[in-house]
Amino acid sequence: MFNNSYAYPASGNVLTKAEQNLLLRSVYNWMTLGLFVSGLTAYFVAASPAIQEMLFGNSFTVWILFLIELGLVFTISGAIRRLSSGTAATLFLLFSFINGLTLSSIFLIYTMTSIAATFFVTALTFGVTSFYGYITKTDLTSIGKYLFMALIGLIIASVVNIFMHSSGLNWIISYAGIIIFVGLTAWDTQKIKRMGEQMLDRNDENFKKLAVLGSLTLYLDFINLFLFMLNFMGRRD
Repeated sequence: MFNNSYAYPASGNVLTKAEQNLLLRSVYNWMTLGLFVSGLTAYFVAASPAIQEMLFGNSFTVWILFLIELGLVFTISGAIRRLSSGTAATLFLLFSFINGLTLSSIFLIYTMTSIAATFFVTALTFGVTSFYGYITKTDLTSIGKYLFMALIGLIIASVVNIFMHSSGLNWIISYAGIIIFVGLTAWDTQKIKRMGEQMLDRNDENFKKLAVLGSLTLYLDFINLFLFMLNFMGRRD
């Protein structure tokens, strides 16, 4: 999630409307690039039986990739003040690549047509929700706190269901996951916008860091929303 502890330089000035739009465009551009890297990686891995065997033939490898992803997320969000914008961007693209390796498993489970259809629906849902978060005058801060607590509950339920293998609980988790990440998309978009309003100079290093950090946040919202929707819309081979 987005790191609220990152303090940007205080300023008596705010970005113009055009500059605020520039920030969001930069965030979306980085997020789109990350999704492209992940999708391309996943596609080529799925097309190579040898790489598939290397990645998924041993559960230990999957856990290693998961821990690396987790480490990269915490590094980018937790150490952003100490990182240069270039380093942060490199780590984000590395995360996108590794996540593409793990996401390649969906091509082994679901048909290409259903994956494409789900991606389109996810993109449309994400776009509408993010746009709402950007234009709404309603303060979503309190809603975001509840969503974050719900997300913790969702993670706990998902871990429990790994051992229970309950199809009923799986559907409940998927429904809840869609609702939670739709809400988080609007909340995170509004939060990025408000942080951008505190920036002094769009060419400042902190401005560039915010763009990368924001892209990571929205990337995670998009991917999780996509995976939960795929559980409903995906057709298995």
